Amino acid sequence: MPNRLDWPLVTPRARVIIDNDYSGDPDDLIQTAHHLLSPSVEIPLIVPSHLSAGDPWDPSTQQAANAEKVVRKLLSVMGVENDFTVIRGAETAIPNIDTPHDTAAARAIIAEANRTDTDLPLYYCAGAGLTDLASALLIEPTIAKRMTLVWIGGAEYPDLAQPPPGADDIEYNLRIDIPAAQVVFNSDMPIWQVPRDVYRQVLMSYAELQVSIGQHGALGRHLQDAIETVMAWTAKANFHLGETYAMGDSPLVTLTTLQSAFQPDPSSSFYVWHDRLAIRDDGSYGAKTNDKQIRVYTQIDNRLTFGDFFAKLKLYADRQ
Repeated sequence: MPNRLDWPLVTPRARVIIDNDYSGDPDDLIQTAHHLLSPSVEIPLIVPSHLSAGDPWDPSTQQAANAEKVVRKLLSVMGVENDFTVIRGAETAIPNIDTPHDTAAARAIIAEANRTDTDLPLYYCAGAGLTDLASALLIEPTIAKRMTLVWIGGAEYPDLAQPPPGADDIEYNLRIDIPAAQVVFNSDMPIWQVPRDVYRQVLMSYAELQVSIGQHGALGRHLQDAIETVMAWTAKANFHLGETYAMGDSPLVTLTTLQSAFQPDPSSSFYVWHDRLAIRDDGSYGAKTNDKQIRVYTQIDNRLTFGDFFAKLKLYADRQ
């Protein structure tokens, strides 16, 4: 991956597969732009994935195809459209926990997991449903131990947090494909989970959006326009978002790119080890699936997350 900031002292320490539903909430554009500007990770694959059927963000039957258009537009704005591999994911959830979608995206995930020409650890960064990862696992179960899932999704754990007022019964990203989440949580894959109560903490103010993003080059303007489009859309329905926006996918960057120098780990964000629980059909947590545990993050370092992105965006714009 090209080093967009031209930092010779910073080289990749990990690989990241990005999986996101780009035809939905544009917080994924902030996360993806941030990842693309971060020279400490290689990005071998971007998977534009689907939303829930009939989702108001994109009620079409071509959600993954539309997502691909959105992420390719971002790459074009950044002038890197030929530098990254984008392979569209499946257009629908898997039908059950035994049946994968055998797609080019699933096969590409398997191929990356099975590479033997690199020792860089592999993270699967998902800010959406888990359809394509689950399909890859069902096709080739041995890849489970060859990567770590970092997932923005899932409801609050009752012993850790309470749901927000008026919360949906099933958390948004989980609802996209419950069987896929069941497959992944029943596997041996290491999981770092950022549930709803935590990704809702990652709030950026509208003033920050204007000053620290929108004023920095074509990329900054593109990202500000994407958020303001949502603000205008909801205002037409007489639903006003106020002056903050949840950049809920940004922890994908914090936890993979912004790790500590020595004993590498996302040391400034907090987590607990939690029993690995099954996902029920209604989206709630069930019994323990095995003796393994997962990391459940309880707090993300927003200062580092946003400070790093604002600085990288300015440096990138200045170079342009």
